[in-house]
Amino acid sequence: MRKISLTSWIMIAMLTGVIVGLWVHYTGSAGQIDTFSSGISVLTDIFLRLVKMIIAPLVFSTLVVGIAKLGDVKAVGRIGGKTLLWFMGASLLSLMLGLVIMHASQLGSDLGLPLPASNASTGLDQASLSFKGFITHVFPSSIFQAMAENQILQIVVFAVFFGIATASIGEQGKIVIKALEAVSHVILRVTGYVMYFAPVAAMAAIASVLAVKGPELLLTYGKFIISFYLSILGLWLILLLISSLFIGRRVIDLALAVKDMILLAFSTASSEAAFPRLTQELENFGCPPKIVSFVLPLGYSFNLDGSMLYMTFASLFIAQAYGVELTLGQEISMLLVLMLTSKGIAGVPRAALVVVAGTLTLYNIPQQGMLLLLAIDQIMDMARSATNVLGNSIAAVVVSKWEGELGEAAVDTYK
Repeated sequence: MRKISLTSWIMIAMLTGVIVGLWVHYTGSAGQIDTFSSGISVLTDIFLRLVKMIIAPLVFSTLVVGIAKLGDVKAVGRIGGKTLLWFMGASLLSLMLGLVIMHASQLGSDLGLPLPASNASTGLDQASLSFKGFITHVFPSSIFQAMAENQILQIVVFAVFFGIATASIGEQGKIVIKALEAVSHVILRVTGYVMYFAPVAAMAAIASVLAVKGPELLLTYGKFIISFYLSILGLWLILLLISSLFIGRRVIDLALAVKDMILLAFSTASSEAAFPRLTQELENFGCPPKIVSFVLPLGYSFNLDGSMLYMTFASLFIAQAYGVELTLGQEISMLLVLMLTSKGIAGVPRAALVVVAGTLTLYNIPQQGMLLLLAIDQIMDMARSATNVLGNSIAAVVVSKWEGELGEAAVDTYK
């Protein structure tokens, strides 16, 4: 009897979540709905906390081993340069796609909703948006604090120094590398245990949202949601087509290989949920561990393609809703600001909204317009998270191909 795949379990769980959530929404009182939503969301919170428990030791151990095996600073710099080049190109593509679609659709112009008052509070913390704040935030004051808070970019910086230093001390360094390699294998085994809980978390996440929001939200924001999701699918197609220039027809195999992780990120609205298992899937696809362990953590801070697309959507939607006319030059400068400021807020709750709110003030657009989008942020975040997973998977494969180290996929990788 054929074993049911993780994809199938998650899809079954999502369907169950839809049924349960709608049943509670239509049969429960306001108090019962709130109690149900807060109670069942605990299951999702537990799963995400278990995933976060894994990320820091996994990133540190695999990255140190990968860098130590690269052997020299030149190799690290070469791979890092290619990785950042791809990230910047993908980010600009996402932003420009959003600009074109929002110009064509003018979604904010026929909003039909009352605009929030100018003195309304958005409740978003923008303290981390300064350039100085970003630069100082990159470098950890304590590696233990960085690991405790899952500050991936800070862990990457320390791991780069630690990996290069470990490789430089010869035989003694090999002892450390062997130990960390064993640690990474143990963490990946723990990942397998945690993933058994993924369908339950997916069901709880969907049920919680639908119990509170219900299908009525689609009637109010349907045009915006549908336009964004179609744009996301367009971005997926473009990224896959571009990557096919490097890896040919294997791009289809890649999509199949990471489908479970895309679905997991979508259902839980968290790309972090997919991170530990994604490293295994990419290595099984043929990417060398040293490149996966380097590219993937960087991608989670620098290559948020879905978030980039959404930030353009949200910024221009609010500008159109308030009738703020922007020149093409202002719009392009806004895209560049969004691209730069978004690199410093990995791990910040509602990161995309925080960046948008800070950017709006630079162009005299009322940031209270963010209140229009808070109601559907969870639905938008599901698409953003899934896209971020696909974008980072493509980045790891393309960089592996650039380095001439993309091997054959393991048997039954994506079955």
